[in-house]
Amino acid sequence: MARWCYRHRLVVLVLWVGALFGLGAAGTSAGTDYSNVFSLPDTDSKQAYDLMTKAFPRSSGDTDTVVWRSSGDVGPVTDTAVRSRIEPVLKEIAGMRGVGEVVGPYYAKNAAQISRDGRTAFAQITFTDQANEVPKDLVRKVVDSAQGAERDGLQVELGGQAITRIQEPPTGVSEVVGIAAAAVVLFLAFGSLFAMLLPIVVAIMGVGSGMMATMLFSHVTNVPEVAPLLASLIGLGVGIDCALFIVTRHRRGIQRGLEPEEAAVRALNTSGRAVLFAGGTVCIALAGMLVMNLRFLDGVVIATSLTVVLSVLAAVTLLPALLGLLGPRVLSRKQRRRLAGAGPDPAEASGPAARWSAYVQERPRSIAAMALVVMAVLALPVLSLRLGATDQGNNQESTTTRQAYDLLAEGFGPGFNGPLQVVVPGGADTTELVRTIRATDDVAQAAAAPPAGGITVIQVVPRTSPQSVGTDRLIDRLRDDVIPEAGVEAHVGGVTAVFKDFASVTGDRLPYFVGAIIGLGFLLLLIAFRSLVVPLTAALMNLIAAAASFGVLVAVFQWGWGTEFLGIGKEGPITAFLPVIMLSLLFGLSMDYQVFLVSRMHEEWVHTGDNARAVRVGLAETSRVINCAALIMICVFSAFVLSGDMEGAMAGIGLAAAVALDAFILRTALVPAAMHLLGRSNWWLPGWLEGRLPHLAVEPAESPAGPNESTGPDGSTGPDKNTGFDKNTEHIKAAEPETSGTGGATVIHGFLRTADGDPLAGASVTLVSRGGRQLDRVTSIADGSYIVSVPAPGAYILAVTARGLASRAHHVTVGGGPLVYDVELTDDGAGLVK
Repeated sequence: MARWCYRHRLVVLVLWVGALFGLGAAGTSAGTDYSNVFSLPDTDSKQAYDLMTKAFPRSSGDTDTVVWRSSGDVGPVTDTAVRSRIEPVLKEIAGMRGVGEVVGPYYAKNAAQISRDGRTAFAQITFTDQANEVPKDLVRKVVDSAQGAERDGLQVELGGQAITRIQEPPTGVSEVVGIAAAAVVLFLAFGSLFAMLLPIVVAIMGVGSGMMATMLFSHVTNVPEVAPLLASLIGLGVGIDCALFIVTRHRRGIQRGLEPEEAAVRALNTSGRAVLFAGGTVCIALAGMLVMNLRFLDGVVIATSLTVVLSVLAAVTLLPALLGLLGPRVLSRKQRRRLAGAGPDPAEASGPAARWSAYVQERPRSIAAMALVVMAVLALPVLSLRLGATDQGNNQESTTTRQAYDLLAEGFGPGFNGPLQVVVPGGADTTELVRTIRATDDVAQAAAAPPAGGITVIQVVPRTSPQSVGTDRLIDRLRDDVIPEAGVEAHVGGVTAVFKDFASVTGDRLPYFVGAIIGLGFLLLLIAFRSLVVPLTAALMNLIAAAASFGVLVAVFQWGWGTEFLGIGKEGPITAFLPVIMLSLLFGLSMDYQVFLVSRMHEEWVHTGDNARAVRVGLAETSRVINCAALIMICVFSAFVLSGDMEGAMAGIGLAAAVALDAFILRTALVPAAMHLLGRSNWWLPGWLEGRLPHLAVEPAESPAGPNESTGPDGSTGPDKNTGFDKNTEHIKAAEPETSGTGGATVIHGFLRTADGDPLAGASVTLVSRGGRQLDRVTSIADGSYIVSVPAPGAYILAVTARGLASRAHHVTVGGGPLVYDVELTDDGAGLVK
């Protein structure tokens, strides 16, 4: 596929551009239909919500608030001087097209909309549409008209979901900033403008297609408003990282003497496989959210998974086409001149990464201990993690929504911004219940509305703010003590109660979710690397990274460390759904880095059987690109602080911290140090499990090479120094492949075993023509399996050599299909087993 995309690059490019514009046109014409559905079956707040929906059908439009407060020499809000400025404005707003109703405080029945001190009042504006459908121009007119009534001593502010929309930065600001920062990092890493553009173009195509497709899916299923933000966040990171790994491998191949087309094919056949595997692990981690059985998260799974799939698809199809367009220009001019003058680069890694890898090998205990101490200290704040919900009280102080929130809290009490509704069905007498609720600690007000449809709603205003621990305790007290003692059936609802129940449900189901994604990740790594220790280490590292990243999240957003510097508003609880989303993304990204790191180590291990060398070489050749990829991720994620959305800022900071800790401490320090300490145990797999596992190659065991050459993991070629082939088979001539017989190409494959039945890894298997020409040569991997390419049916010689064992050659005849040929090697030679 890579070769086809490379050679038909214009076709691939036209298809991708057409798909992007086609989806864009369809998405733009259809519009969006995002909806936040917090469906919590079997919860008290859900029962209250269902009862209220039947008795009091909700208005179709969004309700926002205008708040004003008088101070200084200006009299109370009921004074003629204040009313003469406010009432004309309210009438003007009521006459605007798109405004359904304005309920002001200057009527006897609405006297409760004026505070006890007479200094604060509010009016409610009901639009004809929901908040996300109210035109921004209308919202700006409402805000400008209301704030036009201000004067010295009279402050006017507005709050509500529709008002929040005009405070948000222009759409795409965070994405543009993240991409710009990533471009700088890529240019510094590659030193080439064209190479820098490749990952960015691939990510933009993948994320753009994903966003447009998500817009269309919002008409089919419930997709929350935060889903596109999270999808673009993870899509940009995954898209740029995947392309970065492939482009790095491609450039390395060219620098080591390969033609651009062959370098692209080998890059896709090695790093491209790892990209596909890593993308699959991200999607599996995201799909783990379905275990939570929360409808709100279903749309997040759809949006993020779809964007990841399209980003990976762009990396393995569009990227080779772009590489074909660039050719050798993927290298900088300086690198091209050096290649032409000094020849190909050596295969052995060098530089700071190689020196660091050697340092880790020399001091694994001290490095592992230091890394664990750092991660433990950062994880300490997670012990005080409290889930809840953010509201407009967490906005920046300069915003009108935050000031309106504060004015209402000051004038009517902190609990006024998050009232509770006690819903009593069946027409029961609520007089005694209301009296009991009023006498309950932490209750500021309680009043029953007139019954409707046999259902009575008691409005309860707590003395504490919606995000306070005291409000949570009040909800529990009402449910566990007050209502049962009153002897009536009643349910506690309201936005505050809904989010409390959401946090409780999330906390209860979180262990199942974590177990599911860790279990799936363990199984994938077990199959890919055929080891029990590697996936166990990965699972442990993922848990350490999660704890440390949530510790940073708690310190910043819950404790308020650095919130003023970051400009992200007031501290508060961590949004209830964020741990699920963050853990999905974190486990997916951690698996990405684990796959890229360990696949290179595994490749070296199956070629040499030397664990120390495998870990050293794997770290030396992947740490630089992993750190570069992590730096790009950090830039992209951190930029979402500018999104204007508190949940987006939390996810961005949390994931940026997680990626930094994962890449710079875990994958480049703790993981390799631990693997050095574990030694050969890293690759241990029980024999009974070996034969039951399917085979899944993250990277090919051996790439096609020239005669008498073995292909390195980076695409470089050279004599095989790991076997005794040359010494034991001197009679076999090395030459260009020749065809034996006629027909299509096929393969010979099987397993190599010792006399005791143990798999034989690191043995050399060579296919030679009857005329003595080498046709293919591979090295058996850890389970003893091998596969050699056969150009056509015919008679051949299959030579098998291994250290400490005698080498023999077998005559084999290959027909039109694959030939299974298992071999047992002994001190006396090789004999056919099957």
